[in-house]
Amino acid sequence: MNTQLQSTQTAPSVPLQGGLLRPALVVFVALSLLTGLLYPGVITAISKAVFPVQAAGSLIVRDGKAVGSSLIGQPFSDPKYFWGRLSATAPMPYNGAASVGSNLGPSNPALTDAARARIEALRAVDPDNKAAVPVDLVTASGSGLDPHISIAAADYQAPRVARLRGLPLAKVQELIKANTESPLLEVLGDAGVNVLKLNLALDAASGK
Repeated sequence: MNTQLQSTQTAPSVPLQGGLLRPALVVFVALSLLTGLLYPGVITAISKAVFPVQAAGSLIVRDGKAVGSSLIGQPFSDPKYFWGRLSATAPMPYNGAASVGSNLGPSNPALTDAARARIEALRAVDPDNKAAVPVDLVTASGSGLDPHISIAAADYQAPRVARLRGLPLAKVQELIKANTESPLLEVLGDAGVNVLKLNLALDAASGK
């Protein structure tokens, strides 16, 4: 009897492939609109209303023209300016579209060579400065975009910049202090000096 019952049971019906396609497409389109258009649009609108400067890239504007971002460093080689950290981004330093570190280990000779070359460049533009060169002036940051240097790195360069600018050292030190930014929430990281902001302040103080 059981055998006859089992033999007469019908197999469960399987939906045709076409029946699954429509709900899958509906879910795909709905999620695309929600996560690809609606959510980014709402967040962008809120950020522009609450944090307009940050939402626009934290741009620094002078005379109606954007000269850079406070979040991305710029290469400076003129000894009249403060120099920032080395940058390993390609094909040019501080390339915001190619954030990357050098990935050189401490035993890699290339790291030593890069540091030695930077020390020689710093000594060449300021031969009377016999102080130890701060480590952040001879190494690249993990992102290659770091806009800050340490207070020690700024203080190391202050006498050179003051001399070449014809400014009192106290004035340059005052500008360093004015452009020093505190750690996040006062506890995360160390205080740093924004190099681009400092150099713009130098130009203003020098009448440029």
